[in-house]
Amino acid sequence: MEKIETIANKILEDYDLKNPGTIFKEKKILSNEDALLIQSNVARLRQKRGEEIIGYKIGCVSKDTQKKMGFTQPACGYLWKNELHNSGVILNKKDYTNPAMEAEFGVTLNRDIKPDLASFDYILQSIEGVNPLIEIHNLVFYGSEPYGAELLANNAIHAGIVIGPETKISSEKIETDLKLIYDKEITDTWTNKIWPNDMLSEIDWLIKEQAKKNNYLKKGDLILTGAYGFPVPINEKKLIQVTSSAFGNVEATFN
Repeated sequence: MEKIETIANKILEDYDLKNPGTIFKEKKILSNEDALLIQSNVARLRQKRGEEIIGYKIGCVSKDTQKKMGFTQPACGYLWKNELHNSGVILNKKDYTNPAMEAEFGVTLNRDIKPDLASFDYILQSIEGVNPLIEIHNLVFYGSEPYGAELLANNAIHAGIVIGPETKISSEKIETDLKLIYDKEITDTWTNKIWPNDMLSEIDWLIKEQAKKNNYLKKGDLILTGAYGFPVPINEKKLIQVTSSAFGNVEATFN
């Protein structure tokens, strides 16, 4: 197999050209462990040229998605400052490959996280607020199923975030819905989601997973807590909205 560094360089080159993952057309066989090493190498290359990590995403939280990808746990990826957009942004479909969206919640940390203290209550007390958000993906897979290693090597197919206003949180249980809406038509909807249990269920896993790589979640980091469905391609649709009865709304236009 080619060196991890060589593959990482090619993956970043593809990403920069808005044509991600073409290296997998060669049907490379990667372990999930090697794919995570590649992901970390790409992140280091991006940092080296001046890009800034602003947090992490948790993906593949549903057991069905994990099975589809050949995982026994969720996936994770890095978030980048230059790919963070505010609600109302106008984006260009040409900057993505098969752009596909997820409705999601993000949380911001109010302190550095100590992995050895990371109980559910500790994590809850470490959260500043909750934002509704749209997660953008390049939904392309060129390799062979299951696509887990390809997904991980491509930063969990993450391509950006559109973030809505922050809601300061409490420890009280709050019930909410979450809707993904394309051109004013509901594409997907989830009901009876309970704050904080449903949203924070995998953050302890993320903290431990990152600690293995000497990455430690810190004050100000944004954490995408995991979508409840699979990314939905926007195709010819333009106006993308995410709404939550408890945590507000966010939208973006893709021309």
